Amino acid sequence: MIVRIWEAQVAPRRVDEFCTRLCDEVLPVLRETDGFEGAELLRSVTELDHRVLLVTHWRDEAAVRAYAGPMWRIRPVWAEGEFGYLEHPPTVSHFRPTPLLPEVPQRDRTAPVGSP
Repeated sequence: MIVRIWEAQVAPRRVDEFCTRLCDEVLPVLRETDGFEGAELLRSVTELDHRVLLVTHWRDEAAVRAYAGPMWRIRPVWAEGEFGYLEHPPTVSHFRPTPLLPEVPQRDRTAPVGSP
């Protein structure tokens, strides 16, 4: 598995709108992409930090390369229409789960908070 972290500094008053756009336009495309295994959309919890991270999980390097192109290790994928939301171009980094710790299963998102 490859974990790809796409990070962007978003204009302060556009964070909500940008997150909605990612959910409505980007995630549906990713869900249809071969080798895509899941994602989390994260935003900073402080009012002064306007970072948004899209953490995606991929079957293997070949799947990431097929999605992001031959320069997948250094080139983030974004749509031209997203520039109006961003203060700087996004960055991307990649990780593998460490064999030292077991993978933590994801909580069932449909279950009420606090349930096992």
